Amino acid sequence: MEHGRRVDLLNCADEPIHIPGSIQPHGALLFFSAAGLLEGWSANAPTLLGIAPEPGIPCASLALPSAALELLCDYIGPADAEAAPSMVPVSVHGLEFDCIVHAACGRIIAEFEAREVGADEVARFAVKAHASIDRLRRQKSIEGLLSSAVDQIREFTGFDRVMAYRFRPDDSGDVVAESRREDLVPYLGQRYPAGDIPAQARRLYILNTLRSIVDVHYQAVPLLGAPDAAPLDMSHAVLRSVSPVHVEYLKNMGVGASMSVSIVINGRLWGLIACHHMSRRLVPYSVRMAADVLAQVIGSTIHSIEARLQSEMVERSTATRARVIADLVLDEDPLETLSRHAGAIMTATASQAMIACHYGKLLAHGDLPPGLAEAIVASLPENEHDLVLRESLGDWPPALHAQLGKWVGMMALPFDPGAGGWSILLRVEQIEQVAWGGRPEKTTALGPLGTRLTPRGSFDAWYETVRGHAQPWEATVLGNARLALAELVRVMTSRRAQLDATRAQLLAMLGHDLRDPLHSINMAGMVLEKGNSQPTLGKRIQSSTSRMQRMISQVLDMSRIDGGLGLGVALEPVDLTALVEDLMDEARMAYPTIPFQLTCDEAAMVNADSGRLGQVLSNLLSNARHHGEAGKPVRVCVTVQGREAVVEVSNAGAPIPPELAATLFNPFKRASLNNPRNRTGMGLGLYIAQQIVREHHGEIAYRHEGNEVIFSVRLPLLDDA
Repeated sequence: MEHGRRVDLLNCADEPIHIPGSIQPHGALLFFSAAGLLEGWSANAPTLLGIAPEPGIPCASLALPSAALELLCDYIGPADAEAAPSMVPVSVHGLEFDCIVHAACGRIIAEFEAREVGADEVARFAVKAHASIDRLRRQKSIEGLLSSAVDQIREFTGFDRVMAYRFRPDDSGDVVAESRREDLVPYLGQRYPAGDIPAQARRLYILNTLRSIVDVHYQAVPLLGAPDAAPLDMSHAVLRSVSPVHVEYLKNMGVGASMSVSIVINGRLWGLIACHHMSRRLVPYSVRMAADVLAQVIGSTIHSIEARLQSEMVERSTATRARVIADLVLDEDPLETLSRHAGAIMTATASQAMIACHYGKLLAHGDLPPGLAEAIVASLPENEHDLVLRESLGDWPPALHAQLGKWVGMMALPFDPGAGGWSILLRVEQIEQVAWGGRPEKTTALGPLGTRLTPRGSFDAWYETVRGHAQPWEATVLGNARLALAELVRVMTSRRAQLDATRAQLLAMLGHDLRDPLHSINMAGMVLEKGNSQPTLGKRIQSSTSRMQRMISQVLDMSRIDGGLGLGVALEPVDLTALVEDLMDEARMAYPTIPFQLTCDEAAMVNADSGRLGQVLSNLLSNARHHGEAGKPVRVCVTVQGREAVVEVSNAGAPIPPELAATLFNPFKRASLNNPRNRTGMGLGLYIAQQIVREHHGEIAYRHEGNEVIFSVRLPLLDDA
């Protein structure tokens, strides 16, 4: 049977380590067909076990201890049967062995591993292991769990050094916990490259979670049998010989014996417990199995901790997403919504900056240098409908490299591609000083098998500064971002459909509402043409043209808002009380039959556009006049509350029904159409008023109190007022 193949670093990635054709010499191996007929044996089996093996003889014909034969008989069955290992202690010619039997790949494998300690000592090991399991289950953090684990495993196995590795997404591994003999050089904090564990070795680490090398200076014992026998798959064998490259690697580290226990979570090699001894060491099979159970407990506990942390992150992200979507449904400006929730969004995604843009308007949050936000937006693809991810400097267009600075991580959500709508999250560069366990690159040297590529010989920490990389976007963050993107697109699609319907409605309304004033102007013109001068015609023309001008102004304002341009307020110090008094004087002159009362007039200075703010207050006065009960006054009150100026306009009237109150600040409200008390309204007034107040960083609201309808406007006071 084939064994002892020449291997170096050029071909170790292809080495068939599961069929080495040899075993370690501290035991003997026999393998049988599924029917129990001998197919092969290790070369030392006749001497260690006192048998005379021949191909094809039944297992019962071998002079093996009765306990071993009984265990073997339990495994005889169908050729495709797979069976987990079982162990029974046996004695052969005064030597103690652990007989381990398992079935795999149509064969039954019996291994006789020498045991150098008595049953009483093994029992004491088991008691220690059980106590360790209980202590580990009480750990609440991964760091505390692994730190405790290496201490516990070293205590009951007796290794000189026990380390916990945690693998990164690129398969490199960090030593995150270590328990060692005091005179040994510490490896804690060092990183080992992915190439230290080839792909086929990772597969075996998952398939067989425990591997032991009793003495790195061992001479492999070949397997014998029929010349045409298929190689024996030893993936689950405890005596399996290991790769000569790995043996050389351990020798270069000064290690005499090793044991590794895999930490496997959901079928993924999460980490390793690596045990090193500076001389030969044989840990009994039962103790190794206790360590294996311990690793399973570690994996289960890590999985629970990670699941809890992930659940908390998902819960926070879901709550933030729900709040953003709920506000986006109600708000007219998506940028304002995203800006208001920027802090929560950045916290939920572990981002340090955020950019939002729509219709060419851009808002940025975070420590971004001037011009960078615009450059980032310009670098994004047009008409993209999926997330755009960048995690390192190399993912960005070269022209941006010099301008990016520390901002190398990006996740961009195209929530409205047609309008250039992006929500962009940024992460900073993680400058990391990596302590490699020796230089990670391959070197050519004279090894035991001649001049070839060999494992590195120095494991002193070799430091490398890694730049240009941000923390990769976690699967949880990406999953939540895709859900958020889908909901954002749904809201924007719904809004676009509503906008299209609104535009159609606007055209119909303009066609209807402009017809009357145009007809009046036309009739007045015809009368004037005939020379029959009447004093009322001038007023009629003035009234109709004012009505048309008001409608056209509202439509223009609506277009600016929908286009994302804003209303363009020019802020300056304004005496709010004086502005209110002027507007009320105008209202009294225009409508002398309606009592307008200024019930309170505290002095209040605000930073405002007096024309636009006057537009808001005039709209509120007009609404109060139209909708208030006949003969009842329209009251206005100006007060100062904390750092805000508050203007309240009230009129006597019943409360607005809840279903109408919910749409008060929406454009083209059904309640505005064909309203006999507001025949000239298109439903745009309050919508535009709200946009104006928002551009003043204020709020406008409705409430009903004491048989009165009250609209209030809150504005921040001037800083030095």
